[in-house]
Amino acid sequence: MDGKLLKSDKKDPFRVGLLPVPGFALLSYACTVEPLRAANLLSQRDLFEVVHFAESEVARSSGAARVEARLRTGQVPDVDLLVVVAGGRPETHEDPDLFRWLRQAAARGIPLAGVSGGPVLLARAGVMEGYRMTVHWEHAPAMAEIVPGQLIERSLYVIDRDRLTCGGGTAPLDLMHELIAMQHGAGFARQVSDWFLHTDIRPSGGPQRAGLSERIGSTSPRVLEAVNAIHNHIADPLTLAQLSMIAGITPRQLNRLFRDDLGQSTMQYYRSMRLDIAQQLVRGSGLSMTEIALATGFAGSAHFSSAYRAAYGTAPSAARSGETDGAARLHGKA
Repeated sequence: MDGKLLKSDKKDPFRVGLLPVPGFALLSYACTVEPLRAANLLSQRDLFEVVHFAESEVARSSGAARVEARLRTGQVPDVDLLVVVAGGRPETHEDPDLFRWLRQAAARGIPLAGVSGGPVLLARAGVMEGYRMTVHWEHAPAMAEIVPGQLIERSLYVIDRDRLTCGGGTAPLDLMHELIAMQHGAGFARQVSDWFLHTDIRPSGGPQRAGLSERIGSTSPRVLEAVNAIHNHIADPLTLAQLSMIAGITPRQLNRLFRDDLGQSTMQYYRSMRLDIAQQLVRGSGLSMTEIALATGFAGSAHFSSAYRAAYGTAPSAARSGETDGAARLHGKA
């Protein structure tokens, strides 16, 4: 993210525009909006304002629920984040006006999010090109057909700069935990999650991978909060000050915890993580080196190539051609 979703000094509530597309799943919708309501309740002030959009006066869920809209799609969305919640078969939802509206919102620099089938509509609108994303598993095969080459991850949620995508079901609880933590710190976000008895906060990678604590070898809540933020900010690296704010401690304390638990400083770990993802993209994607550089937070292909060579002992272009397996093993990175 370019800082748009991190806490700012403004006193106004963070405005979330919510577009429930007809046929949306009520559980996904509730898990998106209820944590924001709970944050307001627990803080006893309006931290978040939810503004509903719809293509008509009322949006109907896949069941009997109805959501009344305050604003129509087509109106300029004066919001800090616009969330599309969809279900059913979003790959068949034909609405050129909706897609145009989403493109206009993206052009105005409004961060966009998709929940459950919502990421499919974002991709069909053409606003996910060059972004990592995820989608509910039932929509993944259709996504591969609709947008060939799209960077789709089998994760609970993915945050890539000013795009947030999320699977359905209860996954939005975890995404909203992350959003609240960015705005008001991890401690308050945990209070909100506890309110829902959702005490086992899942990292963005979700159940497709081992538990975060097991995977990185740390049980420190502060380290886990920072590492989760690192995973969500690969293309737009956060500063040490921003990571320590999310973790709720000072930069010095965070560095000490990282060295004690992971054997390296916070930013050294961050750089290693970005390079690890870059290595996966070099070997497993058709992206150009410039595109991989930008997707992993490097200033350009030259900067990326230099960092990659320092880490793996060979140029990324050579790695793609399969010439580096031996060198990679020598450097302990294969």
